[in-house]
Amino acid sequence: MICRSPIDGSVIGEVREASPQKIADAIDRAQQAALQWRLVPAPQRGHLVRRIAEIVRQRKSELAKIITLEVGKIPSEAEGEVQEWIDICDFAVGLSRQLHGLTIASERPNHRMMEQWHPLGIVGIITAFNFPMAVWAWNAMLALVCGDSIIWKPSEKGALCARAAHAVLEEAGAPPGLLQLIQGGREGGMQLAESEHIPLVSATGSVAMGKQVAQAVSKRLGRSLLELGGNNAAILAPSADLKLALPAIVFSAAGTAGQRCTTLRRLIVQESILPEVTDRLCEAYSRLPIGDPRQPGVLVGPLIDERAWLNMKAALDSVAVLQGGDRVTENVPAGGFYVRPAIAKVAGNIDLVCEETFAPILYVMGYREIEEAIRLQNGVRQGLSSAIFTNDAREAEQFISPSGSDCGIANINIGTSGAEIGGAFGGEKETGGGRESGSDAWKSYMRRATNTINYGRDLPLAQGVRFEI
Repeated sequence: MICRSPIDGSVIGEVREASPQKIADAIDRAQQAALQWRLVPAPQRGHLVRRIAEIVRQRKSELAKIITLEVGKIPSEAEGEVQEWIDICDFAVGLSRQLHGLTIASERPNHRMMEQWHPLGIVGIITAFNFPMAVWAWNAMLALVCGDSIIWKPSEKGALCARAAHAVLEEAGAPPGLLQLIQGGREGGMQLAESEHIPLVSATGSVAMGKQVAQAVSKRLGRSLLELGGNNAAILAPSADLKLALPAIVFSAAGTAGQRCTTLRRLIVQESILPEVTDRLCEAYSRLPIGDPRQPGVLVGPLIDERAWLNMKAALDSVAVLQGGDRVTENVPAGGFYVRPAIAKVAGNIDLVCEETFAPILYVMGYREIEEAIRLQNGVRQGLSSAIFTNDAREAEQFISPSGSDCGIANINIGTSGAEIGGAFGGEKETGGGRESGSDAWKSYMRRATNTINYGRDLPLAQGVRFEI
């Protein structure tokens, strides 16, 4: 399998695609590793994650350079991704001493009820190209301290990043079979999804891919953790601080060349400020430095490939483009697909807007009352990230209330992208409903057992049932 850089289309490596038999062998090894790893006390499992974090800290610059080369991120974003790996390691190490259950009052005398959390087994992880290390780390570092073994199928467009990440695990001394990497295309991911030996499959990518994985996993009554499309919106109210809001909007919409699941796709602006906001955004977009992400000062690197450019072009053919949207060919490496981030004005959630195009397109629309803005925000099939910029406390509270945003992430006076690892990450509706990273997302990687202990000499039954023999 040939690996190419989106910077200039050059060949940067080659990896061997795993055969179905090699994947089956990996599952067997993971089963054996899980049987041993589940017996290791959780704080000791945390020691392995701590060693991994130490190596990642030492290799941060080198790992970030691989991300830039293979997926085209600017250095600060690439280093930020590696920092996410470090941060989730720190979180997981602390978590390894906090995998606690509950003690529950029993209705029966001389009885005690409690909950325990036990390792699940094998966790299959399928990841996308846009965060080739961080999203895997969110899953893998938590799964490790939870006592699971891991099989990772990365995107073909992030194969070298995955290999570099796996080299860190080998250097940290991970036990054989505990953390495995399989390279390849869709077939490898589906083999994981269909395997009855893998209790949980975590998949990040398109809605279409997620539905295929979910159907395969649910057919065998397994668990799936899905992080899929975003199509995120931000509401800009009349009271908003534009000096704060505009930079946040530009980063959310144009950062990573629009290739984040949390990228801002729709901007819903109150009609009284719509002309001013549109003019100021177009002016800011006109100054965005576009080019080779390795060059100082560049903020927008390449799209991942030609298909991404063609999808962007097709989406813009039917709307009124106010700024950008064309391909950049001067002063950029030949062979890469560089574009000017686009701003387009639309009349609400037209059909095109309801479909997420994974490219830097910002659709701008107007609203009159806050209730209308929230309806527009919620009026798509995806439900990942959302934001409102306002200094009106009532609007802010309404936005994060039960009648407000229907997304898994709802922000006030910050953009839609750039989540911290401390909070659970994920969304609703066609985004898949999964939660990764912080908060209590660790529970996805474990199984719950309710225990009742009778320390008396009698056998009273629950609910007052009598059954005497």
